[in-house]
Amino acid sequence: MAAEEAAEAALARLSPERRQPGREDDDEENPEVGGETAALNGVVVPGKVKSNNLDVKVAESELETEEKGTEEESTRESDSNILDVSSDYPREKHISIQRHLADLEKLADLKEDEKKPCPLCPEEKFKACYSHKLHRHLQNLHWKVSVEFEGYRMCICHLPCRPVKPNLVGDQTFSKMGAHYHCIICSATITRRTDMIGHINRHVNKGETESRFITVPAPKSSHKVLKESATDVQVLPNYSTPQKTDSYFNPKMKLNRQLIFCALAVLAEERKPIECLDAFGATGIMGLQWAKHLRSSVKVTINDCNENSVTMIQENCLLNKMKVKLNTKEEDNDEAMGDGEENTDTIEVTKMDANVIMHLRSFDFIHLDPFGTSVNYLDSAFRNVRNLGIVSLTSTDISSLYAKAQHVALRHYGCNIVRTEYYKELAARIVIAAVTRAAARCNKGIEVLLAVALEHFVLVVVRVLRGPSPADDSAKKIRYLIHCQWCEERIFQKEGNMVEENPYQQLPCDCHGSMPGKTAVVLGPLWSGALFNTGFLRRMLFEALQYGLDEAQPLLKTLVYEAECTTLKHFSTHSPYDENKQEECGVYIKTPNTSAESYLVHGKRKSDEVIRNAAKRQKSENSAEHPAFYYNIHRHSIKGMNMPKLNKFLKYLSKAGYRVSRTHFDPMGVRTNAPLAQFKTILMKYSTPTYAGGQAEGPVHLAEDVQAGEQVQAAADGKAEDAEFLEDDKSGVAAATFTKDYPAHCVAD
Repeated sequence: MAAEEAAEAALARLSPERRQPGREDDDEENPEVGGETAALNGVVVPGKVKSNNLDVKVAESELETEEKGTEEESTRESDSNILDVSSDYPREKHISIQRHLADLEKLADLKEDEKKPCPLCPEEKFKACYSHKLHRHLQNLHWKVSVEFEGYRMCICHLPCRPVKPNLVGDQTFSKMGAHYHCIICSATITRRTDMIGHINRHVNKGETESRFITVPAPKSSHKVLKESATDVQVLPNYSTPQKTDSYFNPKMKLNRQLIFCALAVLAEERKPIECLDAFGATGIMGLQWAKHLRSSVKVTINDCNENSVTMIQENCLLNKMKVKLNTKEEDNDEAMGDGEENTDTIEVTKMDANVIMHLRSFDFIHLDPFGTSVNYLDSAFRNVRNLGIVSLTSTDISSLYAKAQHVALRHYGCNIVRTEYYKELAARIVIAAVTRAAARCNKGIEVLLAVALEHFVLVVVRVLRGPSPADDSAKKIRYLIHCQWCEERIFQKEGNMVEENPYQQLPCDCHGSMPGKTAVVLGPLWSGALFNTGFLRRMLFEALQYGLDEAQPLLKTLVYEAECTTLKHFSTHSPYDENKQEECGVYIKTPNTSAESYLVHGKRKSDEVIRNAAKRQKSENSAEHPAFYYNIHRHSIKGMNMPKLNKFLKYLSKAGYRVSRTHFDPMGVRTNAPLAQFKTILMKYSTPTYAGGQAEGPVHLAEDVQAGEQVQAAADGKAEDAEFLEDDKSGVAAATFTKDYPAHCVAD
């Protein structure tokens, strides 16, 4: 009786037109093909099986003679064939998946004197025909449009394997027989060939190349092993495409990883051991470098919310002979592999949301590197970070930060920006302003140690100062910027809440008086304080030299010059640490005399007297801070004139009494405290005309004298008598002549 119930259930699942009684005679001709087709639908019933229309009949006499053991066996067989798609048990592949065309022809059992139906098409789509016609049908309709994978062909199938909603046409109800493919890996049914190819590629990118079918052998592992800074990591084939992989690895971010490592190494010299967190581990490359080079000075925690990434992080830890401590929300497991002395290092791997782990635990060093903006994680990062700890964040949403998508910058950072010549420094100040506001909400202030904006990312490293007073001092440094769109002059608005009658008066230029309409825009709010800490950068450079980080050394040297706003090339990086030691929370911290960390004291919180002394010291150091923003020498060049070399122009500005340096934000940028008018005047003074015919006699003679003076100056190596060409009368004539032809407020490209 159980077999009868199974047969009735199988008949109920068939489509209505499959149970038409008028087609019984035609179905009796090919019982073998019908049996195979019935197995496709996941039903195996003992008895008589029909061919094309998949009709199933069970003889009553056979059912009555079956024993209980046969009934149980048929029930188990039926249950094993009706498996869920996500089941991990191996099963037979679909008949549309074959290696060769001959294998597909064997299913049709081609004979010259008999008509045979197509094994992959229903009878109403393709009627039974002779062998030559059926061969062309299988080759052109099924085999040529197949999808190939690991030596197998997934041919197109027209059988009613894919459930389709019935359509009502008049009084008849029929099922639409849609063409589809069967996936060889997960047995899913997909209609379009391009979608099937993309579906297979997604399996390959995720490393899911092992088929669940018993007939397909498991291919070799598709992981690649890359090496960076003596650390091995295995990655997926599409590791550089963040939208399509679970573990993203970008080789172009090597410089970013080296800068963060140097910052962590400096903090590890101050106090040991420190707990550091890589909130977005991906492959775990950054945390592995921390643990492998800094050893017992750090306790590394690598976190990621993706299960595949967590698995890959564990494999990479074992690949580098590191102990792994797995910690998830539900359970805590310890796992260790490897022998020898290298097993003394343990890395904790967690599978949590980044906001959750930063709310639950406290860290000394936190690095945030999400895909895109990091503003969604700032509140959690400053929630439990320890006093005098460091928070570093890498923002890769450069389209919004670099003013290509201004509405996105307004939505994420709450800042109004436009495209300017100093857009990279503008992006860094936008990120720091967001960091300052997030820290202030947690009653914490910040000290900016490093701000780098390059082609692919914006990196900001800040030190956390606990207390409401540092938070207030940091919040006061967030201001609006007034930017002139004619001459690119800029200045931060004055402190205070009083509304000025004419904000244009704050700009040094007079474009508003000489140009029609509104000439300036208000940008921000932005960070108006310093972007660098000279002492911290010197120690980072020392660590880069000690660990042999070649790519970070040139950039750190440029940052030191930029922080000091000088072009001097002589400074020592071999002994940046002084012998002075100060204790904070029972930990001795080595700090240089010139560093901003020299005001550390006993205890967690500072007294009022120390805070006042620190405020006085900061006010005295404000005059020595590097100037805000920079000028591009090409942007302010004079048409028809040859500019001087950039290094020579820096010397000219320095001799004029201004602080000057190059900047990493722009290879042709000049950071100086000179006003834009003086910058243009000096640039015009030392520019030579491209051709002499189109210029007046005065400037031409002056340019020749200047050129001769430059040659004498280069030969005499900076002697005082070689600067005779800078006389007041000649400079006055030159300035007057060039100003007449090119007014100062409209000199541009």
